Amino acid sequence: MAQTATAAKETKSQRIERLKREKNPWEVFDEVRAFARQGRANVIPEWAGAYFKWWGIYTQGDGVGAVGGKGGEGLASEYFMMRIGMPNGIVTSSQLQVIADITRKHARNLADITTRQNIQLHWLTIQAIPDIVDALDRVGLSPKGACGDVVRNVTGCPLSGIAHDEIIDASPLAREIAHTLIANPEFYNLPRKFKMSATGCAVWCTYPEINDVAFTAVRRGRDVGYAVRVGGGLSSDPHLAVKLDAFIPASQAVDVARTIAEIFRDQQGLRESRDRARLKHLFTLENWTAESFLDEVERRLGANFDPAPPEAAPEDVLRDHAGIHPQKQPGLSYVGASVLRGRLSGDQLAAASMLAERYGDGQLRTTTMQNLLFINIPTKKVGDLARELEHIGLYVEGSPFWRGAIACTGTEFCKLAITETKTFTRWLVEELEGRLPGFDQDLKLHVTGCPNSCGQHWIADIGLEGKKIKHEGRMVDAYYFCVGGAVGKHAAIARPVGYRVPATEVPAALERLLTSYLDERLPDENLRSYFSRHDVEEIRARLAGEVLAAVDRDVPALAYDGD
Repeated sequence: MAQTATAAKETKSQRIERLKREKNPWEVFDEVRAFARQGRANVIPEWAGAYFKWWGIYTQGDGVGAVGGKGGEGLASEYFMMRIGMPNGIVTSSQLQVIADITRKHARNLADITTRQNIQLHWLTIQAIPDIVDALDRVGLSPKGACGDVVRNVTGCPLSGIAHDEIIDASPLAREIAHTLIANPEFYNLPRKFKMSATGCAVWCTYPEINDVAFTAVRRGRDVGYAVRVGGGLSSDPHLAVKLDAFIPASQAVDVARTIAEIFRDQQGLRESRDRARLKHLFTLENWTAESFLDEVERRLGANFDPAPPEAAPEDVLRDHAGIHPQKQPGLSYVGASVLRGRLSGDQLAAASMLAERYGDGQLRTTTMQNLLFINIPTKKVGDLARELEHIGLYVEGSPFWRGAIACTGTEFCKLAITETKTFTRWLVEELEGRLPGFDQDLKLHVTGCPNSCGQHWIADIGLEGKKIKHEGRMVDAYYFCVGGAVGKHAAIARPVGYRVPATEVPAALERLLTSYLDERLPDENLRSYFSRHDVEEIRARLAGEVLAAVDRDVPALAYDGD
């Protein structure tokens, strides 16, 4: 009898796993050089949809976002976007000048600082990519590892080595982890992206709670080592990392990081679905526990770690590092510029490079709140530097709304986004500054253009998740509200409150909510505490100005390699 059965169609997960088995993209950059010579039309789908990511490159969306395509993914344009990795956010003035030159020459004078301390460029042509990668390589930078199923940029405290209250300068650890694991062929084929951080600071500005692996410095008597957390992550199913009961000596931290990466790499079950392939899913779906995970780490290392000493998780604090502050080095200070939405021009990057040289020693840092720091500035010069920064549109001081706003890429460039975010966030901040000029509390106001949470709305005081709704007869951008997210001592995932409005109505809703807070707050009560003593029905009523039934959050997320 004739065979009529056909082979089952490859799933998305099966396809990407096959492609990874067939080729390590880090070893075949000559193929990219060939595409550059031949033109955009000759870029094959395997590179456009997969392999480019290992070089920190995505195809750039057409500006419409997810709704312009099918299956939840929008159409690609002829252009590309690239992330430049900077472990611990450390960058020199000479490196920043090269990024500025690239931005002005190839990226239409536009760059974004991301929530993982990368700098992201847009509007890149295939012809320009080899020249860009070569220019970065000459100054010790690379986009490798900024995207793809690999160890991503390793984040660290931007005040490493200069903060008065740090337990240890953990930047050498962050950079050594990056050097050991990123672009290492042993780790080019992980089940999904793998985010790591290391900090010695007292406020945990790297957000260890949402990293796959996070080291936080801890004292045990006279010894200094690290606590380690595993399995954190956001997306559409957020999970706070679990702490392992182990004191990790500083000398063994890199070995532990490598071992945990090996454990993740070896989990074949995670490779069956892109939506359930993160380390956190060992805990949420596979019944792993902190105890069983530590047992596996110790078994592989042949080690027996002492129990973790007590650790003081930080209280509520805005971790934006903006402003002028003294360093632990006498006579020196750092100046933190608050970069609204993380967006900078190449001209601003060039000016920042020049100012870092003129006023300091050419050392800068990016932050997880999308800001830019100038360090090692003689204290007598900080006022002059702040004034020069203001002249180029970078502000040392700002309203709580300006300082607390975070935004993902949005439909402007991202194929998975549902809403435009960058221009919206700037407008929203301006609206709130006008409506609530006397607002006196720090807040984290995070805007994400889809459920994947690249804008980290799950850990914000107020998180806005992009949607599309029909309003006055047409489909428009809208936002769904979540409140009460936090990291540190009061770490919690923000609560969806069942309220959604067109983007144009968000300022009025936030004005109602924040006015209620100002009127009703207890003495010294911050937003997190205020939200925690009200249920979602009460929060929704304050947002709407009336009692309303809840609406569903609805839109599912796709597996995304976002920052």
